[in-house]
Amino acid sequence: MDDERQRFINTVGELLTSWNLSRATGRVYGYLLVSAEPASSDELRAALSLSTGAVSASIRELVSWGLARTIPQPGSRRLLVEAAGGFEQLLAASHERARAFVRTLRAGEDVVEGEQAVSRLRDVTDLFEAYIDSGDRMLRERT
Repeated sequence: MDDERQRFINTVGELLTSWNLSRATGRVYGYLLVSAEPASSDELRAALSLSTGAVSASIRELVSWGLARTIPQPGSRRLLVEAAGGFEQLLAASHERARAFVRTLRAGEDVVEGEQAVSRLRDVTDLFEAYIDSGDRMLRERT
């Protein structure tokens, strides 16, 4: 793997730690983003010098975040994995998490104490609702 590609993969690994994903998960995602074809677990393990467990956990995390998908192989238990394609798919996954957070924030309205806390909770709820609304508008404009 050339130095520039390796640098990109490592940078994605570092950046995704700010999303509370492991560095290994970020590196797997970086690798999948720049790969022409879906990758097997063995390929990811060898290319990134990761353990089988780290690759498996990374794939599960990426799939749960909507950042990757697995592709079953006919006649085999092995799966290939590829980065999720398209802005729409990534935004939809992000929106689902944001909607779940908004539902939780709204439930918090029943337990909030004091006007300052009420205002703060509403501000955060409004922010996430605006994020979802903006993303929905972008998706409508793209279609």
